[in-house]
Amino acid sequence: MLLDRQAGWRLWPQLVARADAPDLIRDQVARSGLRGRGGAGFPAARKWQAVAAEPGPRYVVANGDEGDPGSYADRLLMETYPDRVLEGLALAGLACSATAGVVYVRSEYPQALASMREAVARARADGHLGRGVHGSDVDFDVEVAQGAGSYVAGEETSLLRSLAGLRGTVRLRPPYPVQSGLFGRPTAVNNVETLSAVPAILDRGGDAYARLGRAPEAGTLLVCLNERFVRPGAYEVELGTPLSEIVYGLGGGLPPGRTLRAVQVGGPLGGFLPPGRLDLPLLASALDSAGVALGHGGIIAVDDTVPADALLAQLWRFYAAESCGACTPCREGTRRGATDPQTASADGGLLTLMATASLCPFGRSIPRAVRSLVCALAEDPP
Repeated sequence: MLLDRQAGWRLWPQLVARADAPDLIRDQVARSGLRGRGGAGFPAARKWQAVAAEPGPRYVVANGDEGDPGSYADRLLMETYPDRVLEGLALAGLACSATAGVVYVRSEYPQALASMREAVARARADGHLGRGVHGSDVDFDVEVAQGAGSYVAGEETSLLRSLAGLRGTVRLRPPYPVQSGLFGRPTAVNNVETLSAVPAILDRGGDAYARLGRAPEAGTLLVCLNERFVRPGAYEVELGTPLSEIVYGLGGGLPPGRTLRAVQVGGPLGGFLPPGRLDLPLLASALDSAGVALGHGGIIAVDDTVPADALLAQLWRFYAAESCGACTPCREGTRRGATDPQTASADGGLLTLMATASLCPFGRSIPRAVRSLVCALAEDPP
């Protein structure tokens, strides 16, 4: 569905002329069960309804600040299917009665940045963007912004501060972005993959999309397998697919002579599973019960060439480098972890403090990821 060759901007000219388009779009997306693919998993239609209920002007933002090591789904979509990303953003804008949209592209993705800017220029030339789109009374335009080079800028409040020219740090909620987002106005922030699914949902119907996956988690997800697999790459799979089928079926397992010790799911804030737990389905609820998070769908194989101590130390260094420093538990906790990863990983008080008192999901998710790595490697010793 996400990786087929269907061209973009097929539905937009028809829907933009319909007075009932906002309600129609929200209804079909609600029927589909589409949730955010960036990690939070919030229902897309509910977010758009909340923005539409606020006074204008309103904004929609495509979050392309894909920072998880080993994840490249958004990059693939922006580089290869930029028109689909833009049409998804425009349809979200119509559902929210927004007048402008922004595509926020990770600074480390120069090709994606160029591809999106070229697509916006084409869309304007073809009359898809601007004032009175296709002779309707709808005004909608899109700008493309380059990211600030910060992992935490992928969090929606940090991203919106970055777009406003401020330092990309997390802010307290409430108010939520749907009430006070970009420039203090109601804003819907959706992941690139989430928006890319919208044209196909509206084309085929929300009920058809809802039949994919495993209830209550409907649809598909792009999973990215790292270079340690026999067949690395990006694969679109239905939610609920067993991890073993992805790791050994699609990915082909590891090359001869290598032993799988653990699988990282959902990026550095997701978690690690030992080979014996790969019977779990690719569902946020099932993974959460196992102590890991689905996240953005990256799957990294850890083989027997990777020393456990080195992996743990690298994880803490990443956390320390990417913490925005806005809150003490995360700022000081990650520094302690980078200085003495073994001691910090065994300090239940420190991990509990970070999990309960950190300002945003970055700091709150670190203890779960660290604990899962320690447990996964303990279950499958070298």
